[in-house]
Amino acid sequence: MSESFELSPAAGTPTRRWALAAAVGAAAGIAGATLAWRRFALHEPDTQDLWQHHFSTPAGAPLAMADLKGRPLLINFWATWCPPCVEEMPLLSRFYTQVKDNGWQMLGLAIDQADLVQRFLTRTPVSYPIAMAGPAGVELTKKLGNAAGGLPFTVVFDRKGDIRHRKLGQLKPEDLADWLR
Repeated sequence: MSESFELSPAAGTPTRRWALAAAVGAAAGIAGATLAWRRFALHEPDTQDLWQHHFSTPAGAPLAMADLKGRPLLINFWATWCPPCVEEMPLLSRFYTQVKDNGWQMLGLAIDQADLVQRFLTRTPVSYPIAMAGPAGVELTKKLGNAAGGLPFTVVFDRKGDIRHRKLGQLKPEDLADWLR
């Protein structure tokens, strides 16, 4: 004797269950993508208080952001514990050596401790100035549009102090070449 099974209308057909599962999966995917975009996208920057900031170099010398306004400026937020940050530093150093005589300025803002940065720079010197932003530098990156607070984060300002370019993640030679145009 063979038994036959019949799905009741309440249980639904296999096609309906598959369609429901696909719809739930698609909704979850869209929600996840939206959250990721909000977290990692560059948001509208607020540069109001950037130019009021004062930092110190790893050796303790003062550095006022207001002194850097008036010429093109590239700021690179980095940390000694950030592998992509460390990997892009030779590229940034070469870039600064090439453009500093054309009026460009550059500043590496370390999201780190001064003693760690001093030791790092002893082993890996760079041609551009470094200042200490410390943990508060993450909040500054967020004000400049880096919602995730990720590193490395690079911002290029024009002579008036307005943002012209931003990049979250490791720089490539093409990025710097495009920014010079």
